[in-house]
Amino acid sequence: MEAPVFEEFDPASDCDCPGCLRWRQAGQCSLSSLTISLGGHPAAHGARRALALAAAAGTVIGGASTAPAVASAHASARPGLPSTDEPPTPQGGSGPLHGPAGRPAAPLGQVTSLPATTRAAIINRAKLWTTAKVPYSMAKFWSDGYRQDCSGFVSMAWHLGTNEWTGSLDKFGTRVTRDQLQPGDMLLFHNPADPQKGSHVVIFGGWTDYTHTYYIAYEQAPPSARKQSTPYAYWSNSTRYVPYRYKGLKQEEKAVSGPASTRFPGAKSFGSGVDSANVTRLGKMLVDRGGGRFYSTGPGPRWGEADRLATQAFQRAQGWTGTDADGLPGAATWAYLVGGKGKDIPPAPAPAPAVSKVPPYPGRGMFRPGADNAYVTRLGRQLVKKGFGKHYTKGPGTRWGEADRRGVEAFQRSQGWRGGAADGYPGPETWRRLFS
Repeated sequence: MEAPVFEEFDPASDCDCPGCLRWRQAGQCSLSSLTISLGGHPAAHGARRALALAAAAGTVIGGASTAPAVASAHASARPGLPSTDEPPTPQGGSGPLHGPAGRPAAPLGQVTSLPATTRAAIINRAKLWTTAKVPYSMAKFWSDGYRQDCSGFVSMAWHLGTNEWTGSLDKFGTRVTRDQLQPGDMLLFHNPADPQKGSHVVIFGGWTDYTHTYYIAYEQAPPSARKQSTPYAYWSNSTRYVPYRYKGLKQEEKAVSGPASTRFPGAKSFGSGVDSANVTRLGKMLVDRGGGRFYSTGPGPRWGEADRLATQAFQRAQGWTGTDADGLPGAATWAYLVGGKGKDIPPAPAPAPAVSKVPPYPGRGMFRPGADNAYVTRLGRQLVKKGFGKHYTKGPGTRWGEADRRGVEAFQRSQGWRGGAADGYPGPETWRRLFS
């Protein structure tokens, strides 16, 4: 999704020149006539961006009214969309999978079975679409037959035999609690008031850290399929999302976590290259004892570094050292886990509060044509450091020039910005990202 143009908005200028006064008193003028009336005054840049903001937000700027309010979309350093800018995700209804040339692959009524799958397979299918950046569309179908909207994405990830929608996906899942969420589950928001345009659904990919406030979401949203850190449960309508677990996982879960022997399966059941249900069982017991933070996906049947680290953390929690805490489960480790004995894995230490290294934004007036100050030099050096200094034939220096503007414009475009948000003049958000 392209970044919103309001990121570069500055407060109303306090300049009292005739051009700026006229801009503040004639907000209803068209952009073209205002540009002509302001001529080459630097304030024209601010006026054009303010009008672009008003056009984007549907705001009518009155003659002597105050400047339009601007959402603080970048207050958080977390990646992704601000809560006020959720993308529109219209979706189609239930329908069959599609074959070549958009023809239905099979009549809708012929799909009767619930395909069995695993959590790893669900995440891997979701990754296929995010890696391919499948374009968002509620009318088109990808090569695998699934509709390219949010509900088609989950239908694909769960490997359903049909294209479902948010009004029907719940029948393929079992409702779970937030604490029970695991990779491959879905978070579903079905809005009866506006079911096709006001609903959304994502695949849960695992918590990002021990606080369980952000998670990895796999989803289909404009402009294409994506994977990103997302606040629980979503950027907006958070309280209305419901977690569900795919019913096709029941057989797998029963085979792994159902009644089983407490006998240690042997050292050969764990370690590099091992792929078995015992590894999955070990991982789930470790998660239950506080080891969930080591797993980004899973636990699964294939032994990995997450299993070793979680096992080692459990062993160290018991006070064991040396070979007794090497990350490979022995008979004692297994007995403690199966019997629920010993101490749980302690939570990770709270991260130290981030210290901002971004210098204060000096204001747009420092970067106008003719400006000559140390901030211009500092900006130019940062552009060179970030790889956007190819327009300099010498310098950077203290005097603002076309090389500075073109370097800033190139950096802004690298952020996905266009139009007034990529005019080559650094605003607060450009400054923050450039120095982050």
